[in-house]
Amino acid sequence: MRIAVSACLLGEKCKYNGGDNRNVRVIDFVQGHEVIPVCPERAAGMPSPRPPVEIRCGRLVDCHGHDVDACYRAGVARTIAMLGDKPVDLAILQPRSPTCGVHQVYDGTFSGVRTEGRGILAQALAERGIPLREPEEL
Repeated sequence: MRIAVSACLLGEKCKYNGGDNRNVRVIDFVQGHEVIPVCPERAAGMPSPRPPVEIRCGRLVDCHGHDVDACYRAGVARTIAMLGDKPVDLAILQPRSPTCGVHQVYDGTFSGVRTEGRGILAQALAERGIPLREPEEL
């Protein structure tokens, strides 16, 4: 099985705040499978830490109001290209992320309010027919 996994879930320090979301459930689940760590922010060349980003009116903006949509979408495109032509059987992604959120993302007000929707990488993977899961769904 070939599984794409949000790199932060594997313990890589690539979150906006310089931390990670290391998840033992995910790490145990992917044992014995081909794992492809994915981080569109890193693929875009963004530093960690960096200002937090949310989706507002379909575009990615940082907490200072700067439109960072093009940069993030370029990172998604590089991530998709890096996955190559070999099929990906599953993607396990970080919940609520503006790139990786599977079911919900933050609403763009930077107030902690969540809304139904997908991050831009999750959407791109779903459009390619790749099943998506969050860690709690394993």
